[in-house]
Amino acid sequence: MSTPWGTHQHGFFSPNDFTPSPHPAKINPNSKSNPTPVIENPVTPLVPPFRPANADDANEMAELVNISGDGLPLYIWASFAKAGQTAWDVGRERARLGLGGFAYPHTVVRDVDGKAAACLIGYPPGDEAKPIGDDTPAPLAPLIELGNLVPDAWYLNVLATFPEHRGKGYAAELLRIAESRARDCGCRRMALIMSDANDAARRLYERQGFRVHATRPIVKNGWKHDGRNWVLMVRELT
Repeated sequence: MSTPWGTHQHGFFSPNDFTPSPHPAKINPNSKSNPTPVIENPVTPLVPPFRPANADDANEMAELVNISGDGLPLYIWASFAKAGQTAWDVGRERARLGLGGFAYPHTVVRDVDGKAAACLIGYPPGDEAKPIGDDTPAPLAPLIELGNLVPDAWYLNVLATFPEHRGKGYAAELLRIAESRARDCGCRRMALIMSDANDAARRLYERQGFRVHATRPIVKNGWKHDGRNWVLMVRELT
C-alpha cells in the first residue's frame, strides 16, 4: 500500500466482510480441532459512549473498515459491484444490512457527539474452518488460511479511528472491550492479522501481549500496497 496502516488504524481485513459469518457464533465443544466452549453472546453490556453499530452507521462503518484494510475492502467491493453500483455502494449496503463481518452483534462503535468516531469488529470462533474455493478472491486466500490456523481464537477483525479523532485513546479503549468480549465468550486467546508494513501497530500489539504466530505472502492482484506478508498475531488470555 502507498501508506502503511497508522497507529490508529489497527487490525486487519477479513474475508468475513464478504462471506456470511455465524450469528450467533458458536462451536462444537467436543471438536478436537476447536475445543474452546464459547458463550453465544457477550455478557458485558456496552455503556455510552460505546454501543453496537446499526443501519444508520453504514457510511461510517464502511469507511472505517476501508481505513483498517488500507483500501483492500474497497478493492474487493469493486469486484462485487453490479451494474450501476460503485464499490462504496457495495460496502455501505453490506454495512446497512449487517452482512458478514458487519453483523451488528460483532461491532462496537465509539461515539463522539452522536456520531461514530471509531469502531471495533470482532467475533468468537465459528463451527468449522472456512474453505478456500475457486471463487475465493485471490487476495483473501492467505487471510483465510491464516485464520484457519487459530480456530479457537476470538478474532479481532477491525479496529479503526477516523483521522480527526486519533490520539485520544479510543483504540486502547476498544482493545479493552475486545479482551472483555473474548473472555466473556470463554476464549483462551485472541488473534488478529496485519500487514508487515504496519510497524507501529505491531509494536502496539506486542505491548498488549500479542506475538507472531505465522505469516503468509500478500497476494495483491493489482491492489497497491507496500507490505509483503500478512502476519498472524496471537495473544494468550490467562
